[in-house]
Amino acid sequence: MGKGRILIVEDESIVALGIRSTLMRLGYEVVGVASTGLQALSLAEAARPDLVLMDVMLDGGMDGIDTARELHEHLRLPVVYLSAATDEKTLDRAKRTDPFGYITKPFRDHDLSLAIEVALYKARTDAQLQESERLLSTTLGSLAEAVVAIDAEGRVTYMNPAASHMLGVEAEQPLGHDISALFTIMEPDTRLPIAGLEEICSPSAAHPMCEDMLLRTSAGLEMPVGLSVSPVTGQRGEFRGRVMVLRNVALRKQAEAELLESMQALRTAFRQTVRALASMAEKRDPYTAGHQQRVARLACAIGGEMGLPADSLEGLEVSGTLHDVGKVYVPAEILSKPARLSHMEMGIMKSHSEVGFEILREVNFPWPVARTVLEHHERLDGSGYPGGLKGTEISLEARILAVADVVEAMSSHRPYRAALGLPLALEEIKAGRGKVYDPEVVDACLALLNRGGFTFEAPEPHPPGPLPDFSLSCAPQAPQAVADLEE
Repeated sequence: MGKGRILIVEDESIVALGIRSTLMRLGYEVVGVASTGLQALSLAEAARPDLVLMDVMLDGGMDGIDTARELHEHLRLPVVYLSAATDEKTLDRAKRTDPFGYITKPFRDHDLSLAIEVALYKARTDAQLQESERLLSTTLGSLAEAVVAIDAEGRVTYMNPAASHMLGVEAEQPLGHDISALFTIMEPDTRLPIAGLEEICSPSAAHPMCEDMLLRTSAGLEMPVGLSVSPVTGQRGEFRGRVMVLRNVALRKQAEAELLESMQALRTAFRQTVRALASMAEKRDPYTAGHQQRVARLACAIGGEMGLPADSLEGLEVSGTLHDVGKVYVPAEILSKPARLSHMEMGIMKSHSEVGFEILREVNFPWPVARTVLEHHERLDGSGYPGGLKGTEISLEARILAVADVVEAMSSHRPYRAALGLPLALEEIKAGRGKVYDPEVVDACLALLNRGGFTFEAPEPHPPGPLPDFSLSCAPQAPQAVADLEE
């Protein structure tokens, strides 16, 4: 391949032939030789050369400068002038056509070659720059985010279509105007204009996209936006302006609100499901009404005393609320028997942990509820049931529930005995501390109850009717509102 495709426009045939010979010897391809402006335009349209060598003085009604102007405006072809004329008027006319070079006749082959190489290099560079600009313009034009560029004085220099649509102005209308006349960025709560956006929303900031901003347009329209601000610097690092990217987050905020509403509805359905499951055991054993709820409340309070996080406390309360759900399997006459149970009856009663586990194991709780229900009668020394687990083989939730279950059970009436009272219940867990009950759990329970930081008193039960929504008492953001449950 040649080094470049060149069109020669020269009205002196001998000079044209000499230039043609020189170019071919230097490795260039000559696509044609024209002697008039009209012929040059026709050849250029057909051949689309990389460069045009243009004589300033041409025969006919169109000289070289007029021809070069047509080539530049319609074909964007680079032109190098060849002329013996060096007067100021000719040079001034020539400069207005953005030439890529000017060679004074007569010239040497070396001068011609150097001028052509420089012109071709500049043409390639300009073409790449124009391609980059077209790509950038297409990219910015297709963005959903609004892009606004301003100069060092705060005047608008560019705005993409998304910005025009967001701000309600024509694309060219705000150019050259101060950005403050176009929109204002405000703090959503105080609705006061925010200063220093370039610092808090810059790419170097911790959160380069400021999501919680309020934009007010010049027409008074307000919308929540995300905003980032990037500085523009010159070749020497001098400040030249800023580029601001704005994103309308109204739809996202609406989606977040709808998601939150959906999550709250799911949470309500979940709590009502827990309430319904717990009610099964309550209906079977009305004598111990409220036992599961009271155990759940005490377990949750103990967990709080131990510093468990809110999510774990909520899971602990769900486990406590359902810990005796397996008693639906136990015959009612055993549950309400006013005497000690026989060995066989006790075996049936002890099965409630495993039955509760089987009921709950397929429920996808975010906490280990089924495991806690299974292990809440296990003891540190392995004397518990159903698995005879020891020490840390028992989950922390089950160790907490075990202490809460014993304290509540001894403090309440049973079909076969009157309530033993809280002091005896506390003596029981003291005696079993480190042996059958987790010492940390026992210490937390004793500290809680000894300082009067807990009461078994429950809220008034809900009146008959549809199951209400409720908030678990372990959830710090909502008050206790769980109805009495029964063991």
